[in-house]
Amino acid sequence: MKYCGTLILAVLFASLALSEDFKTASGKIYKDATVSRIEGDGIVLRTEAGISKVYFTELPQDVQERFHWAKPEAPREPFYGRWAAATEDLAVLAKIIAAGSVIIAGVALVIGHIRSRRANNASKTHIATESGSSCALMSSR
Repeated sequence: MKYCGTLILAVLFASLALSEDFKTASGKIYKDATVSRIEGDGIVLRTEAGISKVYFTELPQDVQERFHWAKPEAPREPFYGRWAAATEDLAVLAKIIAAGSVIIAGVALVIGHIRSRRANNASKTHIATESGSSCALMSSR
């Protein structure tokens, strides 16, 4: 039983070390290459000539799928392009304007509330300071 586990491991490592031929889309062939490392953008191959990195974009579709590589998404439409498309639909434009107005009104209310609290605290402090100073003047006489 102990040797069975060792045998399975040996077979797995031997299958990983098997060399094969890789052909790129441009026609370059890597003969008897072993995959030494899989990276996010390609594979590193070891051949008799040396070590080479081959990008997935250079490899055929079946090799890309075998190493579970998916083409990156196409770049998204720029932000201003989406706004331009949204302004063409009047219902969407009305929702955008309404949401913006609600946000601005909310910020204005919060700022007004903070300023009114500061003004009330400042006037209370000013009244307390004046009353305290007049008492001090009276006591000094």
